[in-house]
Amino acid sequence: MVQFSRGTWALLAAATVIGAQAHAGEIKIFTDTSDPAPKAAFQALIADFEKANPDVKVTPTFFDHEGYKTAIRNFLTADAPDVANWYAGNRMAPFVKAGQFADVSDVWEKNGLKSTLKSALPSMTIDGKQWGIPYTYYQWGVYYNKDVFKKFGVDVPKTFDAFLADCAKFKAGGVDCTTTGTKAGWPAGGWFDYMDLRVNGYQFHMDLTAGKVAWTDPRVKAVFAEWAKLVKPGYVTANAAGIDWQDALPLLEQGKAATYLIGNFAVAPLKAGGMTDKTLGFFQFPAITAGLPMAEDAPTDTIHIPVGAKNKVDAKRFLAFVAQADTQTKLNVALGQLPVNNQSKVGDDPFLQAGFTMLSNAAGLAQFFDRDAPAEMAKSGMDGFQEFMAHPERVDTILAHLEDVRKRVYK
Repeated sequence: MVQFSRGTWALLAAATVIGAQAHAGEIKIFTDTSDPAPKAAFQALIADFEKANPDVKVTPTFFDHEGYKTAIRNFLTADAPDVANWYAGNRMAPFVKAGQFADVSDVWEKNGLKSTLKSALPSMTIDGKQWGIPYTYYQWGVYYNKDVFKKFGVDVPKTFDAFLADCAKFKAGGVDCTTTGTKAGWPAGGWFDYMDLRVNGYQFHMDLTAGKVAWTDPRVKAVFAEWAKLVKPGYVTANAAGIDWQDALPLLEQGKAATYLIGNFAVAPLKAGGMTDKTLGFFQFPAITAGLPMAEDAPTDTIHIPVGAKNKVDAKRFLAFVAQADTQTKLNVALGQLPVNNQSKVGDDPFLQAGFTMLSNAAGLAQFFDRDAPAEMAKSGMDGFQEFMAHPERVDTILAHLEDVRKRVYK
């Protein structure tokens, strides 16, 4: 038998510890999920991953939202983490084009994600490759007062023409067909998104917000021509530009307006204002161009692997874990939002159920105008949409100005 000295045993023990430490994986995650509820949800996600993968240690760093927007541009080029969260679509594209997000198509292929995450596939794909994993989103759509619909004898419209016919009935009865508050600009952005998605489709909308299409293009003018059918007859609350989105909620609650195009975040304040599942309904924004696949506005949070990550192997394990149906079910219960995985489950809330079905079958997911377009273009665009809703006769001037901005921003 070979005999070792006490010093030799110590060296062997130290080597064993070092070897174990070298074998144990560690991934560093940078995230802006710093608000109490999202932070708790993300911490629970990390704990579940570590339990399922005891050989991996996850070290998160939480940033505030605004600080993260600047930080990500710095840490991706300097000391990159192994995983970073961000957003889908055109918000993701600059980091892909700059070679700062890693291609994770193999994670999609290995885990069958093109089927389970199919609604988000277009917004996660650039040059035929996938660049991250979507894990949560929420729906936009038309919320309506069921009592008003019943009073006027109208059904949920499937087409924009049917919606306009309903609008005429509501207006004749002294009720706003649709309400909104565009003082902050972005609610008008929601209207433009849906009009363009329904007139021209998902890819055109992405090309427009990416600066590839002129705002004076006839296809853009066609969007505003359809939109004018709603605005010119006065079917929208008259003073919408002077009020915030919250100020318009009582109009729907009180039956002074029939519908409201807004995100699912409006449900809680509407119920706080007295509406219930018996009086508040939801429907998908109706079709305009017949046969066009129905894409939706669904701001989507995502996770990515930076090109400079030191532990891509375990980072891919984390991405695959987050993509799982049960993981997304649990995470989104905590977030109060919707899982992207179409095999996940949602609770019995009728609005979450309706949103889950609609988004799981969407032809594509836009990220909302102020996410899809660069900051200056987004601001100018939303200002223009707000102006159009108040003064539709100025459409040519508005579009000419937006085209000037496009040429400057995307040059």
